[in-house]
Amino acid sequence: MNFLLSAAFVLCWSSGFIGAKLGAGSASAVTVLMWRFLPLAVLLLAVAVTGRWWRGLTARDVGRQAVIGVLSQSGYLLTVYHAIELGVSSGTTALIDGVQPLVAGALAGPLLHQHVSRRQWLGLCLGVGGVVVVTGADAAAGTGVDRWAYLVPFLGMLSLVAATLLEGRSRTEVAPAVAMTTHCLTSAVVFTALALGTGTAAPPADPAFWGAIAWLVVLPTFGGYGLYWVILRRSGVTKVNTLMFLMAPVTAVWGALAFGEPFGPHTAFGLALGLAAVVVVQRDRSSALAHA
Repeated sequence: MNFLLSAAFVLCWSSGFIGAKLGAGSASAVTVLMWRFLPLAVLLLAVAVTGRWWRGLTARDVGRQAVIGVLSQSGYLLTVYHAIELGVSSGTTALIDGVQPLVAGALAGPLLHQHVSRRQWLGLCLGVGGVVVVTGADAAAGTGVDRWAYLVPFLGMLSLVAATLLEGRSRTEVAPAVAMTTHCLTSAVVFTALALGTGTAAPPADPAFWGAIAWLVVLPTFGGYGLYWVILRRSGVTKVNTLMFLMAPVTAVWGALAFGEPFGPHTAFGLALGLAAVVVVQRDRSSALAHA
């Protein structure tokens, strides 16, 4: 079951980069994000009103989840979509975001008081090595994208790190359904305000736009984002961070097949390092459970 959850999470989270690429062809990033979250927020709010998810939660708990939503969805997705809109490939955007596990892993000890073993650090280093190899090759290839554009997804990575650490410090158990509903409502408000403020709220007539919206709602939102918090609560920050190393190579393969983005030996080597990182950390966790 853990393997299936992990595989589903990797595929669904990676699909978000592909969906962003699909949507970028017909509308601005803010327009895509507004229509991704606005109908979803209305649906989730209607379900939440009739449900019992919110029992026992205080206004402070809901406020914390709203802040986490701004960081993990609004800030993260806006930078990812904008980077792709600027011309950064879906695979490269995922590769830059792949630095997130190193940052979160390094901060998990002092901030969350979580023990990170030597084998886990080895896995983290292997994964980062894969990210560095592929990202360095892409930057050196000369794709015509301004160098500063590569900093945009880096800011999104920092936003996701902050959200992960803030959630890790929370002492209140919040159901994934509550977290997703709060985060989606927050994102709907943020992106609708941005779209109205920039005059980009009207959706295009292109049917491909709505196809991209459907893709983004079903796969990365319900699948990827929902499983992110499920796995985070079940297995901790290090497990999630290790799986995040697979996003870059998986997205690169997906982008090559869907959009003809380059996939060479450096990307293949990065994929191998990412897989090795997952194996190392998974074996360390299995060994720890066996001796518990």
